[in-house]
Amino acid sequence: MANFTIDAVKAATYDAIVIGSGISGGWAAKELCEKGLRTLVLERGRDVKHVKDYPTANLNPWDFEHRGQVPLATRAEYGKARSFMREETLHWAIKESEQPYIEDKPFTWTRGYHVGGKSLLWARQTQRWSDFDFEGPARDGFAVDWPIRYNDIAPWYSYVEKFAGISGNKDGLPHLPDGEFLPAIEMNCVETHFQNVIAKNYTDRHLIQGRCAHITSPQPIHTAQGRAKCQHRALCVRGCPYGGYFSSNASTLPWAEKTGRMTLRPHSVVHSIIYDEKKGRATGVRVVDANTKQMLEFYARIIFVNGSALNSNLILMNSTSSRFPNGLANDSGLLGKYIAWHNYRGRMSAEFDGFPDRATDGKNPTHSYFPRFRNLHKQEMDFLRGYAVGFGAGRGMYATQEGIGAGLKEQLLNRKWGNWGVSAWMMGETIPKETSFLALDKEQKDPYGIPTLRISADWDDNDERMIRDYLEQFTEMFTKAGFTNIKATDSKAAPGSDIHEMGGVRMGKDPKTSLLNEWNQLHHCKNVFVTDGACMTSTSTQNPSLTYMALTARAADYAVKELKKKNL
Repeated sequence: MANFTIDAVKAATYDAIVIGSGISGGWAAKELCEKGLRTLVLERGRDVKHVKDYPTANLNPWDFEHRGQVPLATRAEYGKARSFMREETLHWAIKESEQPYIEDKPFTWTRGYHVGGKSLLWARQTQRWSDFDFEGPARDGFAVDWPIRYNDIAPWYSYVEKFAGISGNKDGLPHLPDGEFLPAIEMNCVETHFQNVIAKNYTDRHLIQGRCAHITSPQPIHTAQGRAKCQHRALCVRGCPYGGYFSSNASTLPWAEKTGRMTLRPHSVVHSIIYDEKKGRATGVRVVDANTKQMLEFYARIIFVNGSALNSNLILMNSTSSRFPNGLANDSGLLGKYIAWHNYRGRMSAEFDGFPDRATDGKNPTHSYFPRFRNLHKQEMDFLRGYAVGFGAGRGMYATQEGIGAGLKEQLLNRKWGNWGVSAWMMGETIPKETSFLALDKEQKDPYGIPTLRISADWDDNDERMIRDYLEQFTEMFTKAGFTNIKATDSKAAPGSDIHEMGGVRMGKDPKTSLLNEWNQLHHCKNVFVTDGACMTSTSTQNPSLTYMALTARAADYAVKELKKKNL
C-alpha cells in the first residue's frame, strides 16, 4: 500500500505546473518545455484543437440555422456572456451556472473556459509599453512603483514578437516603442485622410496603423509552427484555421507539445495551491475534476499561475494554510486589492462624403490607432493619466428594400454605395484603488465547492472627466476632418466590459506594498510565479496581452535558471 502511494505521487509529479492555457499560460508552457521541464498544463474548460474545434470557421451566413441569432431560450442560459451571443461564437460562451460571481456593483466578467482561453477571443492589438508607462505610478503618485523599466523587458518584447508575428510600422514615437514588425496592413483612404488632418492641425497627436498579431509575411518561424498568412477574412473570433493570428492553440501549445514534455489536462478546475510549511514553498496544486468532481493533487517544483487575472486572484486567495491564513504569500494583506481595467465607455461615430469613387477591397482584421496624448509631457489635465483610441472607417452598399417580389428584387440588384462610416473608441487608463477589490464569499460556493468570487469595483470622478475630454477632443478632430453627423456617446457600460482586468497580485519593489517582485515571483513563496493580468501594477493605455507574453517569457527564463541553481 505504501508503494502504491509513492507510485501515485510520482505519477502526479512534474517539474512545473502551469495553471491556465491562454495567452500567458501558453507562453509559460512553451518556454518551460523548451528549456527541458516536464510541464503539466491545467485548463478548467474543455479541450480545443487547432482547426478541428473551430466549428463555425468556414460557415456562410446562410449556413446558420437562426441566421446568426441565438434563440431567447438558449440566451437565457448564458446570462452575462453578452460578448458571444451570436451563433457563430456561442461555442466560446460559458453558462451562468458554470462559475457564478457576486457583483457588489455591476461588473462584466468575460471568460474563456476552454484550451486557449481568451487567446481565441482577443482583438489581437499589440503595443509595447515604454518607460513613460512603467514610471507612471511613481510620477503621478498612485499605485506603487513598478520594479522594472522598459530596458528590462525590451529584449523579451522582441523575443515574443518574432515568434507570434506582429504587423506594424516603425513610427518613431518614444512613448510607444517600435517593435519587431512584419509589414503593416494598409490604412484605407479615409483613415489616411484623418491621419493627414491630424498631422496638419496638431503637433502632439498621431494616428498610426494598428500593430496587430496577424501574419502578413510568414517567416520561417511561423511556417515551422504550421501557420500561414492572414487571409483578411475578419472572422477571427470564430477561430482561425490558417493560424493567421496568434493564439495559444495555433502557436505556443503545439510548440510545447512537440517537445514531448507537455501534459495538457483539460476539465481541471484549480481549487488551490498546496503550501508545505516545513519546506517553506509550494509543492503542488489541488484540482477538482470538472466531470467527476473528484479532488486530485499534482506536484511540481515551480508553479506558474496564469488563470486570467480574476481567477488567478481567486486561486491564491483560496490557497490558505497556517502560514498564510489569508491567501498564499499574502503577508501584506493586499491580495485581491487594487484591481483595475480599461475604460471603453467613450464612443464616436460619423459619416464622410469624400472619396465617392473609392471603397475598400476585402476586409480588414485590424484598425488604426491613436496613441495617448494627454498628460504626456506634464500633468496638464484635471484627470490623471490618459487614453488611447482606436479608429476605423468603412463603406458599404444599401438598398431601400421597398416593395415585394420583382420590385424588391430590382431594388436589391441596384444597390447604391453609401457614405463612408467612421468610428472611434477610447481606451482609458483607470486608477488602481484599494476600494476596487476582490474577495471570497465563504457562504456561497460554485459547482466545484470553491468559494464564490465577490467583485467590488466602480468608476470614479477621474474616469468621468477623462470620458468628457475624449468626447470633446474627438468631436473637434472629427469636425476638422470634415466628418458629418457626428455622434459622441457614453455607453455607461459597467467596469470590466473592456475584458482587460488587471491587478490584485501586483508587482513591486517592497513586499509590504506588493505581492510579486521584479521576476513575477511571489515575495513570500519564491517558487510560484504570476504572469497574467493579475500581476499588473497599473494598466496604462495599451492593449495588455503583448506585455503578458513578454513578462511570462522573461519569468520562465529566470525560473529555470534559478531551478538549476537549486534556489527554488
